[in-house]
Amino acid sequence: MKMKRINADKPHLWKKNIAASVDCFNRWFLGFAPNTFRSTRIKTIEHVKQAILATDDLRALNAATLKVNPGVLPTLRMCTAPPLAVDRLVGLASSSKNLVERMEKGKLPVKMKASVLETELTKICSVLTRLLDRDIFPWLDNRDGPTEQERDRASTIVADRLCSAVANPIIRNAQEQRQLALIGDYLDRLGYRKQHHSSDKPLTDMAPGTYTFHLNVSVGKTHRVNIPIDVVIQPRKLRKDRLPILIEAKSAGDFTNTNKRRKEEATKIRQLQATYGESVTFVLFLCGYFGSDYLGYEAAEGIDWVWEHRIDDLVELGL
Repeated sequence: MKMKRINADKPHLWKKNIAASVDCFNRWFLGFAPNTFRSTRIKTIEHVKQAILATDDLRALNAATLKVNPGVLPTLRMCTAPPLAVDRLVGLASSSKNLVERMEKGKLPVKMKASVLETELTKICSVLTRLLDRDIFPWLDNRDGPTEQERDRASTIVADRLCSAVANPIIRNAQEQRQLALIGDYLDRLGYRKQHHSSDKPLTDMAPGTYTFHLNVSVGKTHRVNIPIDVVIQPRKLRKDRLPILIEAKSAGDFTNTNKRRKEEATKIRQLQATYGESVTFVLFLCGYFGSDYLGYEAAEGIDWVWEHRIDDLVELGL
């Protein structure tokens, strides 16, 4: 028997809750983001400066340098005019995407032949050298090396280009941790206890009155795969199917990205229902920019949600 809906069947309340959810996210962002960007910027400036020094102030952009320092590639992509995305660099250099993606993580491919690696790195260096932003690095047009002031200024400019890409994942991770802590505190007040549940054990073996975070749940009949679930709660009063409640914590700082990601949840609930039956309870815990289009799509897929600013609605899940 499926549980009654909390918010998915109340579109007349969506507009009010969307506005409150946006306000909730913005209050957190304004309090958290400035310090995060500031600390990230300081670390990134130093990282960029080290990358510039490792390439002899960008005058030694060659295969030998990249072999020793593959992790400087993300910085070097931001040293060009215009800055280059990974796919754009791969296309312009006609290079191996696997190689570029490995270098983005500070590594080189293990199985690539030395001669092929040399050729690929040379092509990448050729593109980067040709597109270097000489307004930022004026010393490239003369024989003298940069002054300390010029190097500092250039490092700051490149760091600013990198900062959004570096800081946004930090912000997303911090927001997720905050949401999980909020749910954990709420469950603790209800008398639940946090307890590890092995992903090797059936979901139905989870102890009553317990919860856990980041549990890999096995789905599929013939080909089993694990899908991560942010919060798994086993009510004190077990349901007939003994299945726990599954919650996905989600936050968003703009309306665009939520619409791009909404199919992920639809796929997840289909996999869960195909494995555990239509009665499985999978809900979203939302904070931020989730508009009517997103909510309508999720409701049509049979997915319900609880707003972070209305966390007390969690009790309606049978807690």
